[in-house]
Amino acid sequence: MTKTGRSNFAIILYLGILNALTPFTIDLYLPAFADIASDLNSTVQRVSLSVGTYFVGYAIGQLLYGPFLDRFGRKPPIYIGIAIYVAGSLGCMTATTVEQLLIYRFLAALGGSAASVGAITMVRDYFPPKEGARVFSMLMLVLSASPLFAPTLGSIIADHWGWRAIFGLLTAMAVANFVILGAGLPYVYRPDPSVDLGIVSVFKKYLQILKVPEFRANTVAGALSFAGLFVYLAGSPSIYIEGFGVSKRAYGLIFALLAVGMIGGGQVNNLFLRRWTSAKIFKRAVSMQVLISLSFVACILLMQLDVIATTLFLFALLSCTGISYPNAASLALAPFEKDVGSASSLLGFIQMGLGAILASLVGIMEVKGTMPTAVVISLSSIIAWIILLRHSRTQTYLSSQA
Repeated sequence: MTKTGRSNFAIILYLGILNALTPFTIDLYLPAFADIASDLNSTVQRVSLSVGTYFVGYAIGQLLYGPFLDRFGRKPPIYIGIAIYVAGSLGCMTATTVEQLLIYRFLAALGGSAASVGAITMVRDYFPPKEGARVFSMLMLVLSASPLFAPTLGSIIADHWGWRAIFGLLTAMAVANFVILGAGLPYVYRPDPSVDLGIVSVFKKYLQILKVPEFRANTVAGALSFAGLFVYLAGSPSIYIEGFGVSKRAYGLIFALLAVGMIGGGQVNNLFLRRWTSAKIFKRAVSMQVLISLSFVACILLMQLDVIATTLFLFALLSCTGISYPNAASLALAPFEKDVGSASSLLGFIQMGLGAILASLVGIMEVKGTMPTAVVISLSSIIAWIILLRHSRTQTYLSSQA
């Protein structure tokens, strides 16, 4: 039981549903890229920029909501964010050009980010730091339901009612989140009127948070590791639908299969936590990600990978992501008792900001096939590994000097 008197399962389920709004927003419309491109007289690569655009808006929104969550409590800012999300989704539903779609996706992201940063912040409200990695792993189980079902559902909706109906469903989901937030999640955090919302004060607070070595290293390394998911999301329509010529239904099934990698990684992490620390698990997961991604690039260069081999490589990479993310988030937030909302916001901003930049590279390249996705994932994994290695050596040195 949590300190609210409600079961752990119920709280984790509600937080997971709240946190899953953005993943569902991304995954649901992926199979409809070709339909959207045709209807808006554009290309699949151009439409894929809407994924990166969403990440940019989402990242900016993360920074905006954190201080408000600390000042006014958790629920009011989330209510406002969901209302903005509804406006953006309705705009996407009526878009007549790709440019309009990009603008409204950006607006929806600004709103939807409130639900995610709020959910992550409330993990620290309801659970102690030592339970963080386990709770984040459970949240990933709920969150991973999105890629399991969303692409298949999106392809069915697009085939029967057109791609615009997808954004109608997303609007309805946002309204459902209002109900969950109001009825399912009790108040625990007391608003802090002392939190200064001035731009200079907020900026200084974020700088103070960044100065915490544990937060800085685990957040950036975790963001680079987790960016593999965003790069895959942006590149997968080009890889499977255009590159391998699979149908929208088949794409949805492949997407669901790959989601099992994320789910499996998160649950295997729970088993690992019984034996090893979060820091050790995180470092080993990133090391595996580096080895697998480099092997992926090498195989693409040396041979013609078919759809099965490509899917196996992506499955392994997403499994590593499923292991690394819960530990990175838990380690980054562990040092904070106060300003958890701001720390969660900065965590999300860095994570989504790097994801947006790297995912956008896939769309900007306008190169068909698997290579762009494999190269970007490989580079981000290597940089994450270097950051963790340097942080580990620094901590060892400081301990020896103490």
